[in-house]
Amino acid sequence: MREPTMPLTRTSARGNPRLAAIDGLRLIAALAVAAYHYTVAWRIDGSRVPEYFLPDTVHATIYGFLGVELFFLISGFVICMSTWGRGLGAFFVSRVSRLYPAYWAAVLITASIGVMFPLLHEPPSLGDVLANLTMLQQPLGVPLVDGVYWTLFVELRFYLIIGVVLIWGLTYRRAVLFCAVWMTAAVIAPQLGSPAVDFLVMSDFAPYFIGGIALYLIHRFGPSPLLFGITGMAWLVCVARVQERVASLNPGFDVPDWPAILIITGSYAILLAVALGWTDRITWRWLTVAGALTYPFYLLHLNIGQTIIRFAYEHTTLPVRVLVLATIVLMLGVSWLVHRFLERPLAGALKTSLRQSLDAISASERPLPHQNLPVYESKPRPVPSGRAQ
Repeated sequence: MREPTMPLTRTSARGNPRLAAIDGLRLIAALAVAAYHYTVAWRIDGSRVPEYFLPDTVHATIYGFLGVELFFLISGFVICMSTWGRGLGAFFVSRVSRLYPAYWAAVLITASIGVMFPLLHEPPSLGDVLANLTMLQQPLGVPLVDGVYWTLFVELRFYLIIGVVLIWGLTYRRAVLFCAVWMTAAVIAPQLGSPAVDFLVMSDFAPYFIGGIALYLIHRFGPSPLLFGITGMAWLVCVARVQERVASLNPGFDVPDWPAILIITGSYAILLAVALGWTDRITWRWLTVAGALTYPFYLLHLNIGQTIIRFAYEHTTLPVRVLVLATIVLMLGVSWLVHRFLERPLAGALKTSLRQSLDAISASERPLPHQNLPVYESKPRPVPSGRAQ
C-alpha cells in the first residue's frame, strides 16, 4: 500500500476545523440516551412498567440506547482527527484534560445527591466514590457511582489501543492497516472463547470506532474504494452487533430490530456526509455550545435525573411526560453550570500542569551541553638572576 501523494483535502488547508455538525450529533446522541433512561430503562414509580406511564412513547425511546453507539462512532472520527500529527505525550495530555475534570465533578455531585436523596439506590460509600474518581472502578471491582460510567472504560481501552499506534506515529498506511487488523480481531475474538481477548479487542463496540476512523480518513484524504470498503465492512458488522443488542433488551414489550438497523445506517450516512464536506456550511454557534454541554450532561443525567423524576412524581400531580421534559431541560442547565464553572477552569489548569510535567521530563532526559572548562598550562618557573642555569 502506497502512501497517498495527492494534496490533503480540507483538513490540510485549515488544520482541524471545528465541525459543528458533529457537535449536533453529540447532542442528539446524549438526548437519545437520556430519553431512554428516563422513559424505558427503569420503573418510574418503583413498581409499574414504563409502558404504563408512556404507552405511546416508549416504543420509540427504547432505541435511545443507540446514542451510545453513535458516541463511539463519533469518537473514532474525532480521536483520529485530534491525534493526527501528534505524539503520545500530546495525546495523553489532551485526553486526560478532556475526560477527567467534568468526570470528577460529576462523580462528586452524583454521589452527594445519592447520599442526600437515596430514592433509587443505596448511597455510595466513601471508598466507592474515591475509587470511581480514578475511572478504573470496573477493573477494580468497585460499584459504579452512576450507571453510565461503563462507557468511559470502553473509551479508555480505545485510547490505550490508539496510544500504542501513536508510538510509531499515525499515518494513512498505518491507520488502514490498524483498522484491518482490529476488525479481524474483533470478529474472531468471540469465537475463541477467551474473555480476556474479547475484553481487550472490545468486539462489541470496535466496529463503531473503526468506522469512525475510516470516515475520518475519507475526510482527510478524500474518498477511495479502499476507505469505502473499510467503512462498509464496519457498518455491516455494526448491523450484526446491534441486532444482538436489541435481542438482549427486556422492556416488557416486543422490540423489532429493523428500526435499530435504520438508526445505525442513518448514523453512518450522516457522518459520511460530514466526512465528504457536505455539512461544512453548518456553522451555527449554538451547536458548539451544545457540543460542550454534551459530556457533562451525559455524566450527570442518569441518577440525578431519575431521582428528580421520582421525587416529583411522588410529590406533585404533573404528568410523567412533563416531568421527563422538564428534567431534561433542568439537567442541560446544570450541565452548562458544570461546564462553565468547573470543567473549563479545571481542564485548563490540568492541561497546563501536565504539559509542564512532560516538558520537565523531556528536559531531564536531554544530554547536558558540553561545558568548556578552562585549561591550566604549566609554565616554567623563572630562574633568579645570578644562579646557574
